[in-house]
Formats: sequence, structure tokens, C-alpha cells
Amino acid sequence: MPHGPHRLSDIAAQAGLSLATVDRVVHGRPGASARAIRAVEQAIAELDRQQTQLRLGARALLIDVVMQAPSRFTRPVRSAFELELARLRPVSVRARFNLTETGSPAELASRLLTLGTRGMCDGLVLKAPDDPVVAAAVDRLADRGIPTVTLVTDVPESRRVAYVGLDDRSAGASAAYLIDLATGDRPGVVLTTVSQRSFMGERERLRGFRDRCGREIVLAGDVDGLDRSMERAVREVLGERRDIVAVYSIGGGNRGILAALDAADITPMAFIAHDLDDDNTALLRSGRLTAVLHHDLRRDARRAVEQLLRARRLIPGAPTSVLNTVEIISPHNIPPRLR
Repeated sequence: MPHGPHRLSDIAAQAGLSLATVDRVVHGRPGASARAIRAVEQAIAELDRQQTQLRLGARALLIDVVMQAPSRFTRPVRSAFELELARLRPVSVRARFNLTETGSPAELASRLLTLGTRGMCDGLVLKAPDDPVVAAAVDRLADRGIPTVTLVTDVPESRRVAYVGLDDRSAGASAAYLIDLATGDRPGVVLTTVSQRSFMGERERLRGFRDRCGREIVLAGDVDGLDRSMERAVREVLGERRDIVAVYSIGGGNRGILAALDAADITPMAFIAHDLDDDNTALLRSGRLTAVLHHDLRRDARRAVEQLLRARRLIPGAPTSVLNTVEIISPHNIPPRLR
């Protein structure tokens, strides 16, 4: 297997495998599992994308980015980290990505506890449910000297060193404000969808929305934020309530939500969503979404890594949580890079 300029030791660290296993895969020797081959292929691809950092010549810190979210969200987050790490100075940092769309808190905690057991891990950036099992895993990593920064949703009862992401309660209140403006005195309820209320960020958005919204809220979801499952959840709600005047999508799956509304011949006066991923950008351009509540993922990535560097005392200051202000994006102010 071609591996370019990368040392086998770097590939092994990036893949979380032993040097002997990587040697077998790269040289095509028998005894390597299909999983190991995939891990080596992914590690080489990640090292290729982060080549700018590797040219610095210094010992690179290796951080793990572990996220449970739909791929439509993890793709831009991964890109944001790779772009920001290439610009980071004066420390060289590499990232290793472990991205899944679904899974139980126990499964996620098990993956966390493997970090640093097969090679180095200098820090963790984590998007995960706010669950005691996950918090306990973060605490055990802290005992082993691995600091954690939570990203876009928090696990506040853990020993994480900082949270970086949106001010979710403010975002929920902003969604209520926009829906109130759009619907006026028109009768009806607001369909509000979540992927999982086990994510603290989604709970905070819902709390901010409820505090500010003057209408009845009908809740759907607690599935996984994927289009098909969200469509099924919304169809169930629409079987009992058809007086939908607006939609606030907290956890995504918007193509599925729209498919369920279209099948029921319901057109809401306003549809507010989160995150300018590829799906939402296209839906915003086409007029299916009224507005998207957005925050800069590259800024999140940069600040998350900065908090890990502070925890490692490689840059001045103590790790500090960072709340970002929501940006309201309409069809008329989509950032140029996304048009």
C-alpha cells in the first residue's frame, strides 16, 4: 500500500494500531484484518490532508476528535479542523477522527476509554450525549492526563476542561423571535423537532425556545437526526395535529421533515433550522427554509484546540469555555463561500 512520505510510526499513531500491524498492512503481508486495513487507509488520508503541519518538523501533538452526529454535520466539522490545524502556530497538532452517526452512550464511552492505550493521545475534542456513562469516561481520561474539550454540546458534570460552541439558549430564543415575526396572529402550533434530548445543546435550545415562544409547541423526534427516522417521527405527529403554522428544527433531518409535511400537504409559514451544512444551504437557496441559525465551525475548531493547548500549558492562560453568538442566515446573506 503506498504511504507517501509518512513514517510507519506516524501512521500507527494516527490509526491507533501497533507498528507491526501497520507494517503488515503497508507491505501487503497476511494477518491484517479488514478493519485494520481500513484504519490504515484512513490514517494515511488524514496525514495527507494534514501534511502542512507535518512539514514543521517538530513533534506533533495528536488529538482525537470523537463525534456522534449525522455525517452532514461531521463532514464540515472535520474540514474545519483540518483547515485550522494547517494554520496553527507555533505548535504542530494532528487530529485523528472517530465519527459515528448513531450509538449508545455505553458504546461511545467504551471507545473513549481506548484513547491513549494504543499510542499517544494529547487531548480529546468531544461531541457526545450528556450521559453519566460518558461523563465517567471523560473523568477516567482526566485521571490518565488526557484533557477533554466538549464541542457544540456539553457534558457539564464531567471533568472536561472547557466547552466551545453555540450559546444554545440564546439560539432557541432567537428562533422563537423569528417565528413570532413570521406568523403574527395566524392560529396554529409550532412543530419543534429534536434529534436527541440527551444532547445538552438541544435541551438548551428547546428551553430557550419555550421561554420565548408564545405558541403551543408540538414536539417530535428523539430519534437520531437522520432524514428517514425524522420523517417517520414527524408523520406520527401529523397523524394527530395538522394545525402546524411553523417549524423549528433543533436537531436536523430537515429533508425528512419537509417530506412528511409535503405528504400531508402542509406548508408552514416559517421553517427555522440550525447549521449551514450542504443540505440546509440548498434548502435555504430554494426557499424551503426561512432562516438558518449558524455559527462558525472553523472558529469553534480553532478555539477548541487552543483550550487543549492551554490545558497542556503550551500557550498562556487557563482553559476557558467559549460561547459563540448565533448568526441568522437568510436566503439573502448566505456566505459567499457557500453560494
